[in-house]
Amino acid sequence: MSKWVRAHTNIALIKYWGKEDEEFIIPKNNSLSLTLDAFYTDTRVTFDSSLKEDQLILDGEEQDASALKKVSTILDIVRNKAELTDYALVESINYVPTAAGLASSASGLAALAGAANEASELNLSAQELSRLARRGSGSASRSIYGGFVEWEKGINDETSFAHPIDNANWDIGMLFIIVKQAKKEVSSRDGMQRTVTTSPFYAGWLSTLDQDLTDMKLSIAEQNIDKVGAIAERNALKMHATTLGAQPPFTYWTADSMIAMDAVRKLRKENYSVYFTMDAGPNVKVICKQSEMDKIKKALLAYFDEEQIISAKPGPGIQVLENR
Repeated sequence: MSKWVRAHTNIALIKYWGKEDEEFIIPKNNSLSLTLDAFYTDTRVTFDSSLKEDQLILDGEEQDASALKKVSTILDIVRNKAELTDYALVESINYVPTAAGLASSASGLAALAGAANEASELNLSAQELSRLARRGSGSASRSIYGGFVEWEKGINDETSFAHPIDNANWDIGMLFIIVKQAKKEVSSRDGMQRTVTTSPFYAGWLSTLDQDLTDMKLSIAEQNIDKVGAIAERNALKMHATTLGAQPPFTYWTADSMIAMDAVRKLRKENYSVYFTMDAGPNVKVICKQSEMDKIKKALLAYFDEEQIISAKPGPGIQVLENR
């Protein structure tokens, strides 16, 4: 039965950067994220015998074959499991700027997995949904769940999935500084592949991740915002350092990204619990206490316009929308 399904974005605090298996999207390391309420995707899948091919309508516009590639990967898996032969109409509304480093693929592919599950009546478990979403986008495996989520790298398709570790029901939030909403020049997938194959810094990054993950999980258990933020900030900087060693070198940072990072450091000197992280894009995410978010946002207005700064709290896992 066709139903609208909503999935929220997640922002990785311990980054996923590099694949062990390109086809099945098996990562080289475990990662850990926080699902957030501010950005999300709503998707509905309808299997229709009259269609001659899969069709994707994103924000009211039909998408081309390249946009359909990840979508059809997930649909093919569902069709195979459910023994369906019909093509599908996928309607998706993205409340996230696409391809701007704001995890639109995470929410988009997680919502697609959920919607395809509803349409096919497969009744997949959350773990199975996480595995399915991963086949479209690695980070989507984490958007099946709310709060803090760890993606176990596993060794194959069956063992690589995410699971929740903490509901994040404590004094933590995130501010998004939107410095640029244009489509980025180097996609996450291409940037990741180039870094893994050509950057001499990549091995150093990979060797530090297990300790980062251990320290992060302990800090979350302690609900220690300063430890969580400091580990996340350093982990992000290490990831971005690998791109500078790639051949050819590249970076997702812009001049405004640097201004945002510097602003966060200045606020920290003023005794705010405030730290930054960045994914494969120019926008900066500010990890902070929910109780301090309004004051921090006000301080950031010295550098950025109000519409560039978006507040987010921990968000829920995937939801079937009965009354959309």
